[in-house]
Amino acid sequence: MGKAVRRGIGEEGEKGRRPAGHPDVRSGRIGVLLVNLGTPDGHDRASMRRYLAEFLTDRRVIEWPRAIWYPILYGIVLNTRPAKSGRAYAQIWNTERNESPLRTITRSQGEKLAKALGDLPAVVVDWAMLYGNPSI
Repeated sequence: MGKAVRRGIGEEGEKGRRPAGHPDVRSGRIGVLLVNLGTPDGHDRASMRRYLAEFLTDRRVIEWPRAIWYPILYGIVLNTRPAKSGRAYAQIWNTERNESPLRTITRSQGEKLAKALGDLPAVVVDWAMLYGNPSI
């Protein structure tokens, strides 16, 4: 069996991974992105409505035909659910940072992972939300 060669960085160099004619780019860094499903920006009605609208209009979340789902979403759900969900979020809200517990936990995980990988200067750690902010 032959020796396995890792393409890109190594004997061929980083340029070995780029197509012919590709411009020179700075490379050599590794990104780690922690992603969570999502969270609202606040527990007020407007923030909750914005978050729920983004989440519930995703075709991967609600697979019903839009002609059926949108009247339900915009006629009922987004007029009733934001206030109810906002009250529930208010009970668990991180008032010190003015953010949801999910955002607090995700941020903390990102910071701890960045610290754990601190001896690897080429590694950059960040975090984001699929729905809400900070957005991917």
